Amino acid sequence: MLKGFKDFILRGNIIDLAVAVVIGTAFTAIVNAVVASIITPLVSLFFKADAAGDFGPQIRNIYGEMVTFPLGDLISAIISFLAVAVVVYFVFVLPMNTFKAHVEARKGTAAEAPEEEPAAATEAELLIEIRDLLAKRS
Repeated sequence: MLKGFKDFILRGNIIDLAVAVVIGTAFTAIVNAVVASIITPLVSLFFKADAAGDFGPQIRNIYGEMVTFPLGDLISAIISFLAVAVVVYFVFVLPMNTFKAHVEARKGTAAEAPEEEPAAATEAELLIEIRDLLAKRS
């Protein structure tokens, strides 16, 4: 019963699914807080916020009004994703891959090495063998 559970847990797709859930839930609040408290103020040093609080390059439209391209949100989202991906990779994926490699290495040393079949004879070797057999017969 435990062996079946162990096999279920060690499947690659189960681990991938768990990593996806972790990316989507567990680190979201932490990363959003870091981005809101550190990254957003850093980006706002370079871009002036408009009345709505968005910051980014501002361009005047054909009616003479200023339009803001809110690149700050895009930059924050990219940094959030990269931060989550780095943490998940180094905390979950890398240790799991190392563990799988270790398990595979142990399986390889525990099992007996299969006996190798002799190499197939070349055409020249077969012709020599046939010649020798014919010579013995006559």
